[in-house]
Parts: sequence; structure tokens; C-alpha cells
Amino acid sequence: MLRLSILLFFLIQASWIARSQDTLKIQKYDKKADSVHLLETVEVTAFQPGGSLRTIPGSFNVLSREDLQANDGTSLAHALNSVPGILMQSGTFSTSRIVIRGMGSRTPYNTNRIRTYLNDIPLTSTDGVSTPEEIDLIGLDRLEVIKGPASALYGSGLGGNINLQTPLHPGSGLVAGLQYGSFNTAKAGLAGSVTPGHSYIHGSLRDLGSSGYRENNLNRRTSMLATALVEQPHWSIRATVLLIDVYSQIPSSLGRTLFENSPRAAAPNWVAVGGYEKYKKAITGISFTNKLSDRLVNRLTLFGRWNDAYEKRPFNNLDDRSAGGGLRNRLSFRTGKTDWILGTELIFEQYDWKLDIDQVLINHNSESRIQSNFFGMVYYRPVRTVNISVAGALNRVNYRLRDRYAPNGDQSGIRKFPLIFSPRLGINWAPAEPFSVYFSTGHGFSHPSPEETLLPAGEVNPGIRPEQGFQSELGTRLNLLGGILSADLAIYRIELKDLLTTKRITEDIFTGINAGRTLHQGVEIRLESRIFNRPAFPGNLVAAVSYTRSVNRFIDFSDDGITYDGNLLPGIPDQSMVLQFTWKPLVKMKVALDTGYTGNQFLTDHNTDIYPGYWLTNLKWSFDVDSKKAGYLTCYIGINNVSDTHYASMLVINALATGSSEPRYFYPGLPRHGYFGLQYTIRGVGK
Repeated sequence: MLRLSILLFFLIQASWIARSQDTLKIQKYDKKADSVHLLETVEVTAFQPGGSLRTIPGSFNVLSREDLQANDGTSLAHALNSVPGILMQSGTFSTSRIVIRGMGSRTPYNTNRIRTYLNDIPLTSTDGVSTPEEIDLIGLDRLEVIKGPASALYGSGLGGNINLQTPLHPGSGLVAGLQYGSFNTAKAGLAGSVTPGHSYIHGSLRDLGSSGYRENNLNRRTSMLATALVEQPHWSIRATVLLIDVYSQIPSSLGRTLFENSPRAAAPNWVAVGGYEKYKKAITGISFTNKLSDRLVNRLTLFGRWNDAYEKRPFNNLDDRSAGGGLRNRLSFRTGKTDWILGTELIFEQYDWKLDIDQVLINHNSESRIQSNFFGMVYYRPVRTVNISVAGALNRVNYRLRDRYAPNGDQSGIRKFPLIFSPRLGINWAPAEPFSVYFSTGHGFSHPSPEETLLPAGEVNPGIRPEQGFQSELGTRLNLLGGILSADLAIYRIELKDLLTTKRITEDIFTGINAGRTLHQGVEIRLESRIFNRPAFPGNLVAAVSYTRSVNRFIDFSDDGITYDGNLLPGIPDQSMVLQFTWKPLVKMKVALDTGYTGNQFLTDHNTDIYPGYWLTNLKWSFDVDSKKAGYLTCYIGINNVSDTHYASMLVINALATGSSEPRYFYPGLPRHGYFGLQYTIRGVGK
């Protein structure tokens, strides 16, 4: 807290000095938008209908294309971890977990409790798993994060929502890039846009490959993302296609001895079999928007999804595939003081999986999954300074399991979860342009995955229940000193009941249990300041700080006769901070420095093992070579983990010790490593 206090004092004082010297020059020289945004000009779409940030009754953050590509552009973690309240841990390119306000920390190797969308197309599978990190950043224009169960429009997820948007800007151009870095990490990308007539087409192609820092750590990912938009005065059509092809070896997690002494090693059982995963995935959608009148607009989105995957593991091999689709419809009606939204989302998915050992089949099952969501929201503005939001959603999920492997008996069954109603209320008061304050409260839930609904022997667990909770938050947004200093502060409280916990029976067998009640409380702060802004050297300097302090505690939880009441939940840092500096000493030169602290985390529910906090610092330098006729070339070089900190980039909580081996809690993070690259931008291609 002392470091934070000193930093806040520095930012405020520097802002006052800068204002006294540079206020008169800002309008003259600062024609381009930088990373400090005036709050009233930031438009968001997460709380439809879209509006300015200062009027929205809820907590969320917007990351621009520049934010998403601020580091080496190979991982979403760098951008997300700059947002207060969010922690993204990455064990490998294909093993990640995103936690928002403590939600999802108990998931072993992926992200759930968080719903993700791409251009209004649901990406989250019907078992609740989201993988936004597999979408290459070169194809994205912005990312919006909703924290907690704050938007009934997107499934009332307990952790919140991540909405991804592809570019939809007028103009044409082409961007080509090459990058090479440590551990033979190379990527090549191409993105372009054309605007024929009343249409807009954007596409991107990226190939990423790496030998990896550790044993058995080879990775290759190729992805293509394309969107097309046709607009007419009263209607528009937007199509999106995403294709992904991944091959990734699995080094898995390590025990403490190997983590400390041989972090480049893979887990012995995984390297012995050459463990890996490979999959192909396709997602496509088309949205029809009709302006039925000046006040009435309808948007219908039809989408389809397909996935084919195989994973080679020490204990067995998993061959699975899924196919599905659905629709999402939203009807919006606007009056002078109100906005009305009514919609539905239906998803159908067929999932089939086989398990084998040495090509001998040991299990075969298929599941039919149906998920439905009916939602509505009303915005009411009784006066110009007040915006009231009332919303609700009805959700239901059903699973049908078909056992197709006769030797283990017929374990087929149907799991119908009860209809869940999730209400929400939000109020925003903005009495003046530089200031707004909001309060919101809302209900969220998370269904158990199909695997969590099964007992270790494979039969359906009739006692498992969805976890549910209410979030309350109070926040304020400030825009001071003529846009030189902006601040965002939020205080939240989330009470959960029937917390879903993945209980590990053996290394390869999991089941779900309900873990009683938990309480999550925290404070989130985001400050951005323009320290100085001059037309010549020293140029422009912008500083930003994000800080999170949270307490996540068991209120009522017993397992195997042990009571954990009062213990802190493992896998959630007690605090985190990211400090970012972006300096443009010259018009065509930029230096970016960020340093972040991740606080202490417990490794088990017992709170006996703790992983200490650590600092990481990254540095990037870039320079533009401009050619007015052909475009411009950007050259850049960067170093990540400048201090060569030895740390765990991902933790597996409550890991089991098998035989005489240690519990494998740790995924080693990368040591100091560098990269360099070139990016060429051509203006006006295809006009």
C-alpha cells in the first residue's frame, strides 16, 4: 500500500505540473487519440444499446487494438492483466485460466464462469468453457470486459463476460508482419480491409510457432478470422468466420523440487508418452439487422460451431468432437426517455468422446446439450443526469448422456437443471461531464459441466446443483484536469452459495461437489494520466496504474470431514498492481514500460501452502519509417521479464501427490526473453 500511495501522489502531482505547462498546447498538437480517453467519448456496446462510458450503470473496461498488441502480441494475458479485478494465468500457449473477481479460480486447466462473444456470436461451449485466448490479436479491434453478473444480455455469468469485436472502420489498407523471439518463437501475419460500395470486408491470417521453453513444449497455431458487412439505409448483414488449427505438446505442471531446480523439465509421465493435444475448430455466424422504424430495431444472429480434438495423455487418450449451432435475437425499442431490449439465445450442441489406452477402447459416450436464455432490459432516464437499468434473464440447461460402451454397463441418463431467474438493477448518476457514480446489484449462476454432473464411477450425480450468487458494486468515474487525469474506482461484494468445486479423485478422474458458501470482496482502482505532452522532445508521456485488493473466503464449506470455514480461497492473489508508462519522445518513436506485481496465493484449501508474490517487468521500443506514397514500416524490439524473475505463470490448486511424488502445483513462467519484428502498413489498398 505504501508503494501505491507514493505512485498515486506522483501521478496527481505530475498531472498538475503538466497542466500548468501544457494545457494550452494540447489542442494544438495532440490531434491523435492516445491511451487517455475522455470518459464521455468512450463508446461501449456491452450494455446494449451502446452508450458513452460515463452513463453506463456497471463496471467494465474497454481494451483497444493498441492495448491488445502492446506487448509481443502472442498472448491475451498481458492485456487482460492490466485490467483491475482480472487475472489470466498461462501455463502454455494452450493452457490458460481467466479469473474475474475470484470467479473461476478452481477450474484446473481452462476458463469457465465467464461467457465470451465474438461479434455477438457465443463462443462459450454449452459446458461453460471459454477460450478467447486462441483468437489471434491481429484480427481484433477491441475487447470489452464486464465484471461479475452485471449484464443479463449475455447469460448472467458469475465471472462476467468478454466481448470481442473485429474492425468495422471505413477505409482500406493492408498490414503484414513478421516477428521472431526466444525459444524459436516466430509468427507471421497478414490483415487487410477493403470498402467496395456500401460494404466492408476485413480479414486476418496468422501463423504462430514455438519450440517452447520447456521439454515437450512445441506449439503451432494457424488461425483465420474474416468479417464482411453490407449496409443499406434500413438493413444490414454482417458475416463472421473463424478457423483455428492447433498442435500443442503438453509439458504439464511440476512439483516444487523440479520447479525450483529444473524448470525447463516437463512432468516425467507426460514427457514419457510425448503428450500433446491437437484440434481444428470452426465458428461462423451471420447477423441480420433490420430497422423496422425510427425507434424499433431487430438483430437476428444465426451461428454454427464445430470442433475436432485429440489429446494424448499418460493415463489414457481422449478423442472428442462436437458440433452445434443456434440463434440469438435482440429486439430494441427506443423512446425519448427509455430503451427497451427483449431477446433470446438458444444453443444446441452434440458432444461425442472416446477414451482409449494403447488403442484399446475403454469408454465411449455422447451428450446432447441444450441451453436457452431469455432476457430483457429497460433503461429509464427520468432526467438528463440519471440512467436507471432494470433487467432480468431466464436460463435453462439440459444434458442427455448416452453411454455407447457396453462393458461398463449402461450409464445413460438425463440431467435437467431448474429454470434460473437472474435479475439486475443498476443506477448511474452523472451530474457533470467529469464525474459519474453508479450502483448495481445482480444475480449470476454457473451450471456444472457434464463431467461434474457425473460421479467417479460414471453414473449421474443427482445431488449436484448450479452455483448461484449476487453481486453488489459501487463505483465512480472521474475525468479531471481537462482530460489529463482519469480515474475509475469500484468496490464490490459477491456472495455465492453452492460453489462448484472440481474434486480430484486421481490424476485423470474428477467429479464436482457443491462447496457451501463463499464471500468475495474487493477494491479496484484504475488511474491514467498524461504527464506531459509537447510537440518536440521530450514529447508525450502517459502513465497508468491498475490496482486490485481482494479477500475471497469460505463461509461454509466442509469436505471429507474437514471444515474450511474462514479459510481464504486458493489460487487468487490477495492483491495485484500493474504500472504502465508509454513515452513518445519523438513523433515516430515509442517506448513502453510496464511492471506488475502479483500477490500471495494459497495453494490448497487448508491454507498451509502459500505461493509468494512476485514482480515482472517488460520493455518494448518501436520506431516508424514513413513513406507518404507506399505506407509506413514499424520496427520494434522488446524484452519480457527484464529482471529474470523465477515464477509460476499458472498454479494448479489442491494438486494431489501420487505415490512418492510431490503435488504438481507449478507451471514455470518464462525467464528473461526477447523478440523483434517488422510490420508494414499500406494505406488505401483495394479502393
